[in-house]
Amino acid sequence: MCYSAQVYAEIKKYRRATGSKMGVNEYVKTFWIDRQRDPFRKRPKVPRALEIEILRDGPEEVAELIRQWDALEMPELEQELFKQKRRVADGERALLVKPTKKAQSDVRIGADKMERIQGRIEALKRREPIPSDSRMFPGYFVPVLVVENGERVVKPMRYQCRPAGKPAFYDTKYPGTYNARRNSLDGFWQGQFGFSHGIMIADVFYENVEIEGKNERLAFVPKNGEPMYIACLWSHWTDPKGLEPDLLSFAAITDEPEPEVAAAGHDRTIINIKPEHVDAWLNPNGDLQRMHAIFDDKQHPFYEHQVEKAA
Repeated sequence: MCYSAQVYAEIKKYRRATGSKMGVNEYVKTFWIDRQRDPFRKRPKVPRALEIEILRDGPEEVAELIRQWDALEMPELEQELFKQKRRVADGERALLVKPTKKAQSDVRIGADKMERIQGRIEALKRREPIPSDSRMFPGYFVPVLVVENGERVVKPMRYQCRPAGKPAFYDTKYPGTYNARRNSLDGFWQGQFGFSHGIMIADVFYENVEIEGKNERLAFVPKNGEPMYIACLWSHWTDPKGLEPDLLSFAAITDEPEPEVAAAGHDRTIINIKPEHVDAWLNPNGDLQRMHAIFDDKQHPFYEHQVEKAA
C-alpha cells in the first residue's frame, strides 16, 4: 500500500515535465465555498505547496478561494492553540502538586497538538514551499495528469477512489481504495481499468512496515533521482440525487514488491511507468493486453529507503 507520497503538487512542475495545462474549472470546484448549500463543509485537504503556488501565481479566482479558506482557518487554529497551551500549563501545575496519569497525559497530548497546530499556522503564513508542503495522504486532493479532448490536463483529484455509480458510503465501506492492486484490475476495478487512466508524479513514497515488532514508516526514493510516473485509475462520481457535489478521485496501482522493497518489509510497490508509455497509458481505449504490457515494461530504479523521522 502506498499510504503517502511527496508529489508534484505545483502545476508549473507538471507543465515542465509533461507539457500539460491546468484544469482551472476543476480547481475552482475543489476550493469553492458555498455556505448556503453546505454550511458545515470542511476545507479540502490539499498539499500546501499547491496552494502557495496558486496564491503566488494564480489563477486569481482560485487564489481568492484559498485566501477565504485561510481567513476562516487561522482564527480557529489560534483559538485551539490557546486552548492547548492552557491545557499544558494546567497539567504542569498539577504535576507540581501530585504526579497523576491525567496530568502527564494532558502535558504530553497538549504539547503534541501545540506542535501540529503551530506547524499548520506556519504553513498558512508561508509563501515559499518547503519539501514537506508537497506531502499527501489518503483523502488529499492532488494534481493528476489525464487526457481530455486529446490534450494533457492536470486536475485535482482525491486520493481515494469512489467509482462512478457507487454510493457515498463506499468511502467508509472500502477505506483502502486509494490503492488498486494489479491482480484486482480486471475485477474490482473493471469499470476504470482500460477506460479512465491517470498519472501522479512523485519523488518519494512512504510505507508502514513492522521492524522488530515496532511499526515504522519508511521513505522510498529512486536511487537514480528521477521522478516516478505512478499509474493511476480515476473516476468522475456524481450524486444521482444532486445533493452532493461532483467528485474526481483516484487510486494508485500497486504490483508485487520490488526486491529491495520486499527486503525492507513491505509487500507492494507502486507501478512506475516509463515516460515513453505515458501517452499510451493515458489513452487506453479498452486495450487491456497493451496496458498489462506497459506494466511489465515498468521502470525498476533501485528504491533506497530510510526510516522517516518523527515530526
